[in-house]
Amino acid sequence: MAHERILPTSEAQDLIDLVRGIADKELAPRAARDEEQGAFPRDAFDLLGRSGLLGLPYPAEYGGGDQPYEVYLQVVEELAARWLAVGLGLSVHTLSCFPVAAYGTEEQRAALLPRLLGGEALGAYCLSEAQSGSDAAAMTTRARPDGDGGYTVDGAKSWITHGGVADFYTLFARTGEPGSGARGISCFHIPAATPGVAADAPERKMGMASSPTAVVRFDGARAGAEQRIGAEGQGFSIALAALDSGRLGIAACAVGVAQAALDAAVAHSRARTQFGRAIGDFQGVSFLLADMATGVEAARELYLAAARRRDAGRPFATQAAMAKLFATDTAMRVTTDAVQVLGGSGYTRDLPVERLMREAKVLQIVEGTNQIQRMVIGRDLARAADAASGSGAR
Repeated sequence: MAHERILPTSEAQDLIDLVRGIADKELAPRAARDEEQGAFPRDAFDLLGRSGLLGLPYPAEYGGGDQPYEVYLQVVEELAARWLAVGLGLSVHTLSCFPVAAYGTEEQRAALLPRLLGGEALGAYCLSEAQSGSDAAAMTTRARPDGDGGYTVDGAKSWITHGGVADFYTLFARTGEPGSGARGISCFHIPAATPGVAADAPERKMGMASSPTAVVRFDGARAGAEQRIGAEGQGFSIALAALDSGRLGIAACAVGVAQAALDAAVAHSRARTQFGRAIGDFQGVSFLLADMATGVEAARELYLAAARRRDAGRPFATQAAMAKLFATDTAMRVTTDAVQVLGGSGYTRDLPVERLMREAKVLQIVEGTNQIQRMVIGRDLARAADAASGSGAR
């Protein structure tokens, strides 16, 4: 069921129609099979690149689509509703391109972005480590000056989406001394073919088997000075800025998954009969569906409101955290309820809702757990209250 959208331009509506056509024809029919087999759909990303969908929020002069985040995120949602591995993959690729687009030099943008945005190169974002996930500033991967103006990188990054299949890694590594914290971290663009870069076998996950997640290791890998993005020591602020936008991508993915589960539950509630009536006519099911639909709609409006703040150049980090928190918690609840509506059928792999339920769980974890989102929101509330108190507000 296609969700009715209110889009800012007719061009945006045409874009959504294009995405729906691709998603319905090329993605939805193969999603369950490829997930069962753990097959990575690289050809799907090639198709998105040829269709101009891998660089939507970036400038047209570098091969992007010049689309506002409000529109880009709805594209992500449409893709995730058919196949989360692809919707999330687009979000991760967009996240991986952000440092070059926002902090790179003019020479770096001109040299790198056309390939990245045109689909020739798929990206991965290397921030987390085995012992520094939520506490990313505690990373130990080092980038040491090599005497020739470049760096030698040693360390390992964990839980990397597209690890082993990406063409480039946006890497955050410590250039300062151990113990330098956030101030000692820098950002690098590392081609995957660089000697000394390798990925472990993919993790065996609960869901999203078509989206490989792996440890990526850097063993004496060299990065030239031209591969550093931003100033030395600026990497942690770049990482956080990227994640603010990335969290909106995760929120959009969550809404897509939740919408797909809701659609399946509604369709089943009309087709399945008990005691001579469609089960959707019983209050117990009808009220459950009503709560599911309300949650999906609220989550969608929350991520769109945050996106509009971003598009207007206003602060949006707290709103992105709220959107990620609410949308992913909603997706977990809606997919669980969809399994309940379908009953025994919902627990089998013959129907999609059990897969959607397994996939929804990871969205509460990636790009900052929902506990971290609550910390971000709580700290912002405290800052605002302290500022009001200091200005004499009561």
